[in-house]
Amino acid sequence: MTTPVQSGLPRPGRNPALPLPSAPGASQEEIRRQNLGAVLRHVHVHGPTSRAELTSRLGLNRSTIGALAADLATAGLVTEEVPTTARRAGRPSLVVSPRSDRVYAHALSIDADRLRAARVGLGGRILDLREATRPCGMATIDAVGPLADLVRDMERAVAPDALFVGGAVAVTDTIRDPAGRIRIGGADDFLGAALGAELAAGTEFAVGDMADIAGLAEHVRGVAAGVHDLVYLHGDVGVSAGIIIGGRLVIGHRGHSGKVGHMVVNPRGLPCGCGSRGCWETEIGEAALLRHAGREPTEREAVLDVLRAAADGDPTARSAVEQVADWLGFGVANLVNVVNPDTVVFGGSLREVYLAGAETVRRRLDEMALPASREHVRLQAAALGRDAALIGAAELAFDKLLADPLNAGQLATGPTEPPA
Repeated sequence: MTTPVQSGLPRPGRNPALPLPSAPGASQEEIRRQNLGAVLRHVHVHGPTSRAELTSRLGLNRSTIGALAADLATAGLVTEEVPTTARRAGRPSLVVSPRSDRVYAHALSIDADRLRAARVGLGGRILDLREATRPCGMATIDAVGPLADLVRDMERAVAPDALFVGGAVAVTDTIRDPAGRIRIGGADDFLGAALGAELAAGTEFAVGDMADIAGLAEHVRGVAAGVHDLVYLHGDVGVSAGIIIGGRLVIGHRGHSGKVGHMVVNPRGLPCGCGSRGCWETEIGEAALLRHAGREPTEREAVLDVLRAAADGDPTARSAVEQVADWLGFGVANLVNVVNPDTVVFGGSLREVYLAGAETVRRRLDEMALPASREHVRLQAAALGRDAALIGAAELAFDKLLADPLNAGQLATGPTEPPA
């Protein structure tokens, strides 16, 4: 059964730098576990931080921070070092850093045409990355074997004392069939368990929609860091959204939310692979851009060529970008009216479309969206590129560790091995 996406992000209205408030009657051990998680989460997200800064940012006293950091260092999760440059007289505050080289997760993605696997260290650093072609028509469950091969190839370079803490996989919801036609896909219910069994990882892989997970990455480490209400739009052969409200992903029943590409915007439009007609995806997807530019819709590699030609002033390519950008703004206006986010982030192929037609998108948004919703909203191009899904998947995989750092050893240790 698919593991639902849980971001572990702070609750609405909270300062994300502060520990979660303790439940009434919480034991000293429970409070200590929460504080350990707060310290580790902070250095995981923000990088090396001095004990003095942790004291200020987390609202805990100096001796408590010292004890927590020492416990995390003893567990091999962080290092504590004297800063290389001391700015004032006196004993310098030790700098606490995540052990990216030792503590890691497996982050996988099943794209429309690629399979990708990364080993991501604590702190969000990609340590190793492998990829392979995904044949047209390959079901998600059939990707388990090739993904496992990529992971095992990476594991050959892992140190014996390394700590593997979990894995997650991002799955696109649109695929190409053997004839190259676009079809609605998605994750198989048994994908997470199958990956765990294939890799003998001792834990089921978390599974999430590509847009949800990439949106989470942009929220934690990208252009929307610190933004609590945002819509992340992801484009490849289809279009979907990751929606974060109050700092938490909106995932819907069994994780199937954010299918904004199937919001009907043009009832007299083209048939969609979902069986409906005039879906937003048919007006802003890669196939739409290629169609307007006079290219074959199966020529996905031509998308960047069209965008480059538009930037060089080619009138046909420029017209294609303008048409797609206008429909992009049309749908964004509807989403802004419904969700009222602070930021809309454009990722995947929509990033390039937005950058090429930003004025058109904004103009359509201003024409259609309610003033109370449009006046404050920022439109942003994604910052993490095609690695966003891997970075977001790693965040899911690290969540158990960050919630209970000193029990991480019970999750999994050392490189994974294939079953006997």
